[in-house]
Amino acid sequence: MPRSLTLHPHHKPQVLDSLTRNGFLTQGSLAGHVNLALSTVNNFINSRPVYLANFEIICDALGLQATDLIHPSPTETTETQKNPPFTFYSYDEAWVGREQTVKQLTHALRNAKRLLLILGLTGIGKTALAERLVVECFSEFEQFQRVNLEGLPSADFATVALQWLQGWGVTLKPEDHQPERLIQHLLQYLQNHRVLLLLDSLETLLTSDEDGGQFTDGYWATFFQGFLALTPTPSRLIITSQELPEPLVQQRYQAVWESLLLGGLTAAEQRDLWVATGLDFDQKTPEFNILQRLGQVYQGHPLVLRVIVGEIWESFRGNVLAYWQEVEEKIQEVETALAAAEQDARQAIGAEDQWKLHKLTRKVRLEVNKQRLQVVFNRLAQQVPDAYWLLCAAAVYRIPVQVEGWLMQLVNLVQAVEKKACSSERQEQALGELAQRFLLEESVNHNNKRMLGQHPLIRSLALEHYQQLIRQLL
Repeated sequence: MPRSLTLHPHHKPQVLDSLTRNGFLTQGSLAGHVNLALSTVNNFINSRPVYLANFEIICDALGLQATDLIHPSPTETTETQKNPPFTFYSYDEAWVGREQTVKQLTHALRNAKRLLLILGLTGIGKTALAERLVVECFSEFEQFQRVNLEGLPSADFATVALQWLQGWGVTLKPEDHQPERLIQHLLQYLQNHRVLLLLDSLETLLTSDEDGGQFTDGYWATFFQGFLALTPTPSRLIITSQELPEPLVQQRYQAVWESLLLGGLTAAEQRDLWVATGLDFDQKTPEFNILQRLGQVYQGHPLVLRVIVGEIWESFRGNVLAYWQEVEEKIQEVETALAAAEQDARQAIGAEDQWKLHKLTRKVRLEVNKQRLQVVFNRLAQQVPDAYWLLCAAAVYRIPVQVEGWLMQLVNLVQAVEKKACSSERQEQALGELAQRFLLEESVNHNNKRMLGQHPLIRSLALEHYQQLIRQLL
């Protein structure tokens, strides 16, 4: 008899309906009713293992039959299966949502897709999702290897490949240390063994030219293309990146790779996050309304929301109302500006806005702005100055506008600084770089016109940089 049981994810809606039907307005009220920890109830609802006795207690309180709800897969696994032998950087007990995404990508990895690209803005949850997929698939592979490319002292292909092969016990002669020979050995090993590779932060290997994101070390491109070109192989490769690596997304290999552009958490997932981190409030309370507003302003950005939760607990002992007194003015400024722009197109430009979403509090300044966003902006400014100028100049728009509006801002800035015209090729290349790095948001309006905008968090920092640029250059 298993010691713990797990709710099948398909039954989560049924459980949530039972909460309401039985008069439990929050998970906390159910936890109090059955005299269990809130974390236990939250684990139950979010399909994490719960002791058998507690599983049955919760089911009884909800009027549900425990045997109808359990996950069909065995819960008595080995410790290796439960805990893959690597350190989790992002995936933890507060993981919420992405259920359909995990299901879709797991299915892809188990079938024809041998390479999976998880793309998106910094802090959007790429690494956490990749780690969640590893947990799901780990036991199906002979070997697992994880590399955080951003943290490596040397990320040239030969160094990394040599470490992999030696770690797997492959005997190499001195002449085999040449990159070309290492590629051959590595591809041969991956074709003959079931290996799961996870590469974090691929953007650190990329540079920019007129053809898009290319590898600074060309042997990486040769290796990836060789991996895609292999006859059916049991190995799989998961990659996270803030930039689109052009050599990996060639049309001829479309059948064996898949990419996902990751967005923020939905409103329901944000609600689950608040609950999972102990901020479980009834929807009629002012605390719930405050958390909802924070989620909307940041468009469900997981890193920011997690940092906010941490500060609420660390600095305000879980008092959401006290936290709100500190940040209300900054949040209201953003809400007011957006509402005005939506109601009146003449209010769409806000070049003097003083948004502070990237500096909302001390922790946001450190963990979001300094450690994440500034790195992105600095890399952009160094690698592609025109794209950096365009991102900053377009921050004057509070809401999405047509492409011509964005490019006009770059044209005006170049004319003011360089006293010359900005060619259409230069404009398009700058715009393409931002698209490659997921630093703009694309949509289509009611007139079928392409619209460009910025995530509020990106606009907040871009405005600050724009105002600095104006002071320095003009």
